[in-house]
Amino acid sequence: MAIDATASTNGAPPYDVVFSRARVIDPETGLDGIRDVGVTGGTIAAVSEAPLSGRRTLDVSGMVLAPGFIDLHSHAQTRTGLLLQAMDGVTTALELEAGAASVSTALAGAERDGRPVNYGYSASWLLSRMMLFDDAPLADPMAMFGANHDRPLWKLAASDRDVDRLLDHVAQEVHNGGIGIGVLVGYAPGTGTAEYFALARAAERLGVPTFTHTRYISTMEPHTSLEGALEVIAASAGTGAHMHMCHVNSTSNRMIDDIAGAIARAQSTGVRVTTEAYPYGSGSTVIGADFLAPEKLPRMGITPDRLRYLPTGEMVATAERLAELRANDPGGSVVLQWADEALEADRELLLRSLLFPDTAIASDAVPIVTPGGATVSDEWPVPGASLTHPRSTGCYGRTFGWLVRELGVLSLPEAVHRCTLVPARILEEAVPAMRRKARVQPGADADLVVFAPETFAEQGDYLVVAPSTGVRHLLVGGRFVIDGGELDTASTAGRPIRSGQ
Repeated sequence: MAIDATASTNGAPPYDVVFSRARVIDPETGLDGIRDVGVTGGTIAAVSEAPLSGRRTLDVSGMVLAPGFIDLHSHAQTRTGLLLQAMDGVTTALELEAGAASVSTALAGAERDGRPVNYGYSASWLLSRMMLFDDAPLADPMAMFGANHDRPLWKLAASDRDVDRLLDHVAQEVHNGGIGIGVLVGYAPGTGTAEYFALARAAERLGVPTFTHTRYISTMEPHTSLEGALEVIAASAGTGAHMHMCHVNSTSNRMIDDIAGAIARAQSTGVRVTTEAYPYGSGSTVIGADFLAPEKLPRMGITPDRLRYLPTGEMVATAERLAELRANDPGGSVVLQWADEALEADRELLLRSLLFPDTAIASDAVPIVTPGGATVSDEWPVPGASLTHPRSTGCYGRTFGWLVRELGVLSLPEAVHRCTLVPARILEEAVPAMRRKARVQPGADADLVVFAPETFAEQGDYLVVAPSTGVRHLLVGGRFVIDGGELDTASTAGRPIRSGQ
């Protein structure tokens, strides 16, 4: 029987588009069955066991229809980056770990340029530090992060007066629509616990989460990954703030069992800590990051030759070469391998972080760079010889191809749940608009992905930038971004997501 919100009164087909005979997965109700789905305007109007009639009816038999994926952690906030994410099934890509020093400026720029998927930003703690303490000029968040990485003051502990000034600025950016507070404290480990705790207090008072890259990545005392994770847990326990831990797969390094146990125990007592991960044993950052100093690599259990410097594509041969690159181009993109998924022990370690209960899948997508290090902003197809971390193009395809089909460690409905409803619920208290997403129900936003369950997979790797395959249709606000497998490279269907919306 149809659940119908827009019945026709004049005999015309009541729906703009009908997806017929899809395997519909709604993670909130647990629906997993063959249905017709009717869309009118930007809204899901009907979910029906019986056939529906639309102005356009698409037979998607054998396909999965699910909510579009919600990526909490995307630094790929360019048209090119978001087109690649659309091909990976993403309908909402949010920059929450780094955020923006000026949320209103970032949103205005995105709206002016147009985005194919929904977008939004947190209020950035680190970029605000760069702007307030080092007079860094306001710019695109990732460009600002890379260009000012060698400035001195943002990495240091601040006076009480400066902390107050910083907190006032961050609070104003939340009021300007910032989705919580992005806290890249792992890049400024010398800033001190008191400031981080004050930031958590401010987040609780504002009613928004923080999104933290934890302070340390190390298995050697002092200053281990466990210590960094416990700081986040303690801040939540001590303030009541909702603290979200970014990419627990990479920042936990080889201490995931202790960290997962601590998080689980804290959650069982009501401490508001949430987690995310991506299905790769490698990460990506700027080569000038504090934790990539040559003398600190042994703390991560890696050597310089586990780093690929993307502007040249080279594997960094020696500690001396690493020091040279850090001095000459501290904002240069790098990929680092901390675990080898081909090795059973490393693969099992990675899986334990991915499979922690209610961990969201989040890509940590990063910009695509050309030889020489320039960012690819608005080009399609992606220029040859460009490089990026494959999570930027295939995180979700890999989730369904590797975790679901190949390893069988996630069921298909559970994978949908972790890519949609889990991230939506992490945001819902601060962003009520998210309550209309991540559902296939009448009245929900028509942000939908239709994909082939047997062929949805990543195609890119560490040497080739390529979009995922298998997404047949993608709707953002009821507008086709992908139609019959064809990407609308001019799409501007994306809309801003703001706190309090």
